[in-house]
Amino acid sequence: MSISSIVAEGAAAFDIHLGEEALSRLEIYASCLLEWNEKMNLTAITRPEEVAVKHFVDSIALLSHVDIPQGGKMVDIGTGAGFPGVPVLIARPDIRLTLLDSLNKRLVFLRELLERLDLTAQLRHCRAEEGGRTPELREQFDLATSRAVANLRLLAEYCLPYVKVGGVFAAMKGPDVDSERKEAENAIRMLGGKIVSVNPFSLPDGSGRTVILIQKEKQTPDIYPRHGSQISKKPL
Repeated sequence: MSISSIVAEGAAAFDIHLGEEALSRLEIYASCLLEWNEKMNLTAITRPEEVAVKHFVDSIALLSHVDIPQGGKMVDIGTGAGFPGVPVLIARPDIRLTLLDSLNKRLVFLRELLERLDLTAQLRHCRAEEGGRTPELREQFDLATSRAVANLRLLAEYCLPYVKVGGVFAAMKGPDVDSERKEAENAIRMLGGKIVSVNPFSLPDGSGRTVILIQKEKQTPDIYPRHGSQISKKPL
């Protein structure tokens, strides 16, 4: 099966239906990703069918768990090779997307990728905790998301400062989140958020995933986010 047919079938299982233009863009994305991966480390997943499932379907499945308003603002924190932000933008080109990463070479890749896809997103080169203290980014987004591997206690401090009151932080995690979720509840409350749902699902290859949705109920106190070393050494 082609990448586009795998993604179309996988997305349809989440009641997400992609048009021909979106599927064509995903084919271009895969080609660009694998081409650039030969000269810089963007992904350990290099088989096209695995890219289709583990990157594209996984990213697009986010849309079945969170309702992004028409023209809503989304920030993908620690985006890496553009996941989940760029596949979500391909499925929903109305979204105003910001891609944030600490490594400039990844943003160089994303700039060329967006040109090939004929899509627009804002690219920000900074560490997550720096961006969260920047006035033009702090509490400006309807949705913040991250597929980062950091523990949820840490991830919440990195990501919740970007979310405006009433917005949502969607943490994309693996299948085993119960203990991590419980450990993070106090930190999330201190940062102005509340866990509203924990949504497990399976990808077409059977691997388990979870989207934890955290509603922003009040403004994050000015002292957060702290410096990155403080976040990791003394988690909330």
